[in-house]
Amino acid sequence: MPTVECGGIQIWFEDRGSGPPVVLTHSFLCSGEMWRAQVPRLAETNRVINVDLRGHGNSSASATPFELYDLVDDVVAVLDSLDIDRAVWAGLSVGGMLSLRAALMVPERVAGLLLIDTHAGVEEPIRRIKYRVMTVIARRFGLGPALPAISRMMFGATTRRQNPDLVGEWEGKFRAADVPSMLEYAECLLRRDSILSRLGEILVPTLVIVGNEDTSLPPKYSEEIAAGIPGAGLVVIPAAGHLSALEQPQFVTDEMQRFLGSVQW
Repeated sequence: MPTVECGGIQIWFEDRGSGPPVVLTHSFLCSGEMWRAQVPRLAETNRVINVDLRGHGNSSASATPFELYDLVDDVVAVLDSLDIDRAVWAGLSVGGMLSLRAALMVPERVAGLLLIDTHAGVEEPIRRIKYRVMTVIARRFGLGPALPAISRMMFGATTRRQNPDLVGEWEGKFRAADVPSMLEYAECLLRRDSILSRLGEILVPTLVIVGNEDTSLPPKYSEEIAAGIPGAGLVVIPAAGHLSALEQPQFVTDEMQRFLGSVQW
């Protein structure tokens, strides 16, 4: 699969299908594989650009600290390499955070937004403390001791109860993640800025999707985004936690396809 260099970092991506382009970006600790159920169906009607964010999957890690805005630059570099001027930006969690910022930084590159299980504000103080403790543990002992807490953050109670194989599969991937890269991401997320006051500047078609069991970024955050972006829609996915695209793939894919079919190019 192809890669593009951005600031000395190799960004890997998958390019499938034809039609109006949509670029997919994933959650912290995951990779483009998170979209494995969505890509084949979306590629039936759209050109799908599935990006591994720096430090995840097949992309190389950053040697220096970075911000969410740097991740936007990475994705723009991928689109530039493919001569794609505008795309719908679809992102889950960190992917949604960078997609929101893309709509503010480079609005001419954004035809629409699919924002899944994400947040436009800063981390709440109690969560900052919790995540700081987890990073201290991970820095000393690796991600293994934090896996039970990570699983509870990533997967809803229904998935943990009814689909332990899926949870176990992704726990293995979390365990294998590059710890220094993940610590850099944690710091990036903890110091992110709030763009809540700027949501009204986003004028492209937008759909916000959230799992009703997401405890990592609860539905109230998605409701804030949908209320702040003019004309944005909101869909709540039942029996899904933070990784709703994995937990309820059919439901999420249907909503994504419906939205993509409504975007006017």
